[in-house]
Amino acid sequence: MVQPIAGENPGRVEAEPPARTPSGRRWLALAVLVLAQLTVWLDNTILNVALNTLADPVEGLGATTNELQWSISSYTLIFAVMLFSGGVLGDRYGHRRLLLAGTLIFAAASFWAGASDSPAELIVARGAMGVGSALIMPATLSLIAAVFDARERAMAIAIWSGSSGLAIAAGPLVGGALLERFWWGSVFMVNVPLAAITVIGALLLLPAARGTVRTSLDPLGVLLSTTGLGAVVYGLIEGGHLGEWTSPGVLWPIVGGLAVLAVFVLVELKVATPSLDVRLFGNARFTGATLSVMLTFFSLSGSMFYTSFYLQGVRGQSPFEAGLNLLPVAIGVLVGAPASAALVRRFGLGPVVSVAMTVAAGTFLAYVWLGASTPMTYFWLLLLVQGASMGAAMAPTTEAVMSVLPEERTGAGSAVNNSMRQIGGVLGVAVLGSLLTSVYGSDVEPRLAGLPEPAAEAAKESAEAARQISLELKLPELVAAADESFLYAMHVTAVVGGIVAALGAVVVLVAFRKKSH
Repeated sequence: MVQPIAGENPGRVEAEPPARTPSGRRWLALAVLVLAQLTVWLDNTILNVALNTLADPVEGLGATTNELQWSISSYTLIFAVMLFSGGVLGDRYGHRRLLLAGTLIFAAASFWAGASDSPAELIVARGAMGVGSALIMPATLSLIAAVFDARERAMAIAIWSGSSGLAIAAGPLVGGALLERFWWGSVFMVNVPLAAITVIGALLLLPAARGTVRTSLDPLGVLLSTTGLGAVVYGLIEGGHLGEWTSPGVLWPIVGGLAVLAVFVLVELKVATPSLDVRLFGNARFTGATLSVMLTFFSLSGSMFYTSFYLQGVRGQSPFEAGLNLLPVAIGVLVGAPASAALVRRFGLGPVVSVAMTVAAGTFLAYVWLGASTPMTYFWLLLLVQGASMGAAMAPTTEAVMSVLPEERTGAGSAVNNSMRQIGGVLGVAVLGSLLTSVYGSDVEPRLAGLPEPAAEAAKESAEAARQISLELKLPELVAAADESFLYAMHVTAVVGGIVAALGAVVVLVAFRKKSH
């Protein structure tokens, strides 16, 4: 049952303007939504280049390795868990309202993070930033559905999707540039002016209401989905941190979270106004599109993780130099995402996305030819093709998710899409990062014979630690051993990422057997 907001005249509902706004104004509105998403996704990667600084007791906060991991993961955990609630609240109270609230929370939490004086305070502030992001993301996609008609929506969503790829590559570049000139807190403070522009643009350009109906709340469904997703994502993050996927501290949260999500599905099948109509997953296209989004971000986020270590470690580049060398993937996404709309109209979604993901899988596999002295032109070309293929895969699948949703459920549906992106990213970094560490440790261990036991144990943990020990003990040959083992581990990890991307191609091909119009 759909009902009006409490306290309102039941016969009066907020509605979209009766006529579409002028074309130029619509694209300015899209620019605001892209900026909002860009700011959120930028924060997914911008902190990575500041980790060494934060670990420094003088220039940073003297954070331990575990504290550094959680400074990244607290944001990811809260973001992924709260996304679904953000979509439901947007459907109920209006998406522009949630966008504004989320942006203000995000800006305040960013200022708090930049001013933190302890690792614990930074971790909590990052979690608060995740709350703001979770309110922003579902609203951006739902507002695109409100602003653009079906004829222009595919291109708008393609541009929106492309901005996430741009942010993934831009994060290290922006972070590196800020760290060369300012203190570590600047990587968070930069969000404040971006948020201010978003708020002003939203008030001037975005519709005050998305549709003509308001859905009832489903508090039990929201509670179950939040609890279940929280437990699962926490277990995944801990598994990546510990590298021990069978330990009780990892298994129990994942198993318990899956059990809670199973109860959530049963509840949603019975309530009159579910926060997510799980029957949508009976639609092969909805299910195929959401799964492929998750698999896409699994491979992409995982590759960005180990690529950063490759550039700054094996190649000895500065954070800013590494960011510059990651730009081709952003350029590729910006080209591939808009181009995919025309390709889908001609050939159908299934063939276009499956070919794109197959090409992407090939680029991940091509990492096995990256070495310590590989020409950077090969690396740039590899990233350019990778970005174009990922952009061509992400945009149409997102449009497919939105096209099967009822109008009053675009917030919850877009939250599913964004949750799958985040969960895919968490899985990619956790699983591939854990694999990278495990393979590196196994390969480098025989090369550490003769080192003092504490030094050998530290060098086995990471190539970065091995390089530091080589300086302390004046053993330059240890650097070569660490680099060789890291490259081997990266090659193995890249093969797994390529297989996952290829699986995504199969999923899409099966789900979209017929040409979509």
